[in-house]
Amino acid sequence: MTKIAPIALTIGEPGGIGPELSLKAWLRRHDDGLAPFCVLAPLGILENACREHSKDVPLKVISDIAETASVFDHALPVLAIADVESPAVTGIASASTANVVIESITKAVDLARNGAASAVVTNPIQKSALYAAGFKHPGHTEFLAELAGPGTIPVMMLANSKLRVVPLTIHIALSDVMNSLTPELIIEQCEITAAALQRDFGIATPRLAVAGLNPHAGEDGTMGTEEQTIMAPAIATLRAKGLDVIGPMPADTMFHEEARTNYDVALCPYHDQALIPVKTLDFHGGVNVTLGLPFIRTSPDHGTALNIAGQGIARPDSLIAALKMAAEMAEKRLLTGA
Repeated sequence: MTKIAPIALTIGEPGGIGPELSLKAWLRRHDDGLAPFCVLAPLGILENACREHSKDVPLKVISDIAETASVFDHALPVLAIADVESPAVTGIASASTANVVIESITKAVDLARNGAASAVVTNPIQKSALYAAGFKHPGHTEFLAELAGPGTIPVMMLANSKLRVVPLTIHIALSDVMNSLTPELIIEQCEITAAALQRDFGIATPRLAVAGLNPHAGEDGTMGTEEQTIMAPAIATLRAKGLDVIGPMPADTMFHEEARTNYDVALCPYHDQALIPVKTLDFHGGVNVTLGLPFIRTSPDHGTALNIAGQGIARPDSLIAALKMAAEMAEKRLLTGA
């Protein structure tokens, strides 16, 4: 394995399952071959998680992320940040811990941007708690894009061992999709995706498949004309630029095993069209990857799970997959000098 810088893991919502998952991921560091990572959090939050789950996880506070590799084998490195205004309560998201959540993300991005960290892996956040504290961003990804600097256009990709998908529109009502789906959006998202697959996944000539919006991809205009008026022209433009893009394809026939061998990523007009197949194929092993950033960012493909926090039953599979994918992407960048 190429020697990469440590991975910066954010704490996420302290009242959620992020602290528990961080402990469980470290406990599986050898079994899953995890690259060294440190958690950016107040020490007390992780100590509390150890007590709650009876996890005998030795914690080691470090003052510099460069210490991670020397500590990682025998203790979970903790890069301590500002303490919480009041103790976190497991199972409850609170605005009182918003400063910790935000500082953890901000510090992790700083470390990645200056090369001290090879990647940022983010535990889930509870946006409602952050909004109550004055957080102005629609979500995690938009905040990361702002930290990345002007002109950053983030693209959300969900991936597991069987499928990669990009929803062209994300958290909007289905009734708003048609107004948001433009040739310019499709071209932009496809170009960013193709460039990321080359740089971060080592795919020299990425094969992109674009799903149709309507049943049967419009059936030659009898079930909708968006494929003809919006999607086909965008795909033609992309092909003229030299990208390997097929579609628009009927979404009901493009996700079975044989069909998936014909492309490296599927781009879908709306959220559920993309997320249903990837979560069906491997619900626990999915990873959320943000493409288009100047640093690597992955995240488990689930939320804070406040309803099961503190019960010790949260599965770390998705976080472990996110840590492994981040390391693999970092290795690709290091090898290519990207």
